[in-house]
Amino acid sequence: MATDTTETKAIARYIRMSPHKVRRVLDQIRGRSYREALIILEFMPYRACDPVLKVLRSAAANAEHNEGIDRATLVVSQAFADMGPSLKRFRPRAQGRAYQIRKPTCHITIAVAPGAES
Repeated sequence: MATDTTETKAIARYIRMSPHKVRRVLDQIRGRSYREALIILEFMPYRACDPVLKVLRSAAANAEHNEGIDRATLVVSQAFADMGPSLKRFRPRAQGRAYQIRKPTCHITIAVAPGAES
């Protein structure tokens, strides 16, 4: 049952943030070790770092609890953000018009796999 490419993932759904802005953060941690990714996320100045950090910690906890893999050996194998449903709101404009405002949401997925020992 256990294969050499065991991936464990965690998903955060309906995060009230644009997937475009979340991808900017995910691109920085993809392919890095778990410890390195934690350090990067801790010091990046973006608001998207908080939910990404939470999902990364959840994926590591899943790997440790479900698969019995040590956190120190983990590597971020996949990280992506998909578009979720948009909240639609209306903003009043001149002469009685209403403009639609779209407030995007996203689904963040992070998968970790055992890598080389650090």
